[in-house]
Amino acid sequence: MIYINRDFKKALTEHSKDEFPNEACGLLAGKDNRVERIYRMKNTDKSATSFFMDPGEQFTVMKDIRNKGLSFIGVYHSHPETGAYPSAHDVKLAFYPEVSYVIVSLKDKENPGMRSFRIIEGEITEEEVKAL
Repeated sequence: MIYINRDFKKALTEHSKDEFPNEACGLLAGKDNRVERIYRMKNTDKSATSFFMDPGEQFTVMKDIRNKGLSFIGVYHSHPETGAYPSAHDVKLAFYPEVSYVIVSLKDKENPGMRSFRIIEGEITEEEVKAL
């Protein structure tokens, strides 16, 4: 389970809309699976069907997370035209089994969807997104 308050959910959706038609991406930090900070990242793929984060930018963010006494708890990205479910590409790049993978779907732009998953050794398990 991951806990995301209403303001953070709105921020993830707004970032997704800002990057449309490409996928948005970023990192989530917090404690006890509670999101306390969102880090917007650049999608270096600049693609509607995939994302890749700059390793240097990731390193800087990971240092900031540690310096703030937080933990890296999730990766988020958007699906501009498809549902909120991990693609084969998403599964291939799920390198962190201990974190949540949050996906924002803009398939229905008037009513964006958000779901979260754990991806461990290619196995996808949905987890609840709980509001705070």
